[in-house]
Amino acid sequence: MAVASASAHLSSILKVTMYDHDPDGTSATDVSWQDMRDHSHIMILAMASTLTGAGANAFTILSNPQSDGSGTDVEVKSHAVGSAPNAVGDYLMLEAEEREFTNRYVSASLTMANSADENVVVYIRKAKRAFSGNTADVVA
Repeated sequence: MAVASASAHLSSILKVTMYDHDPDGTSATDVSWQDMRDHSHIMILAMASTLTGAGANAFTILSNPQSDGSGTDVEVKSHAVGSAPNAVGDYLMLEAEEREFTNRYVSASLTMANSADENVVVYIRKAKRAFSGNTADVVA
């Protein structure tokens, strides 16, 4: 039986955002800079969505003092990428916690094997304090 009341436990403690990452190149590209001020942990998933090559061959979490990434990047974590995510639906995951960040803002940085390769990138940030509406629908 369906429940009429809205559930809001996970959406109040987790901030989940998704990005269609289409870099049109093979050099390292930042996905999206996120403010970690009110968050203690981040997990980033990069899923192959369109492939011509072997997908992501480098995956890093960076921190930066500037919200647009214009400051000096500091590497927080790097994925070894032992097996290439070379099939649609394959994904890589990295996770970091507050004590590992040297700066307030973080972003995934991906290097693709082929300029036509694309990913869907999911950021999951854990809020330091729960609040309503932390994660909500995004519809254009």
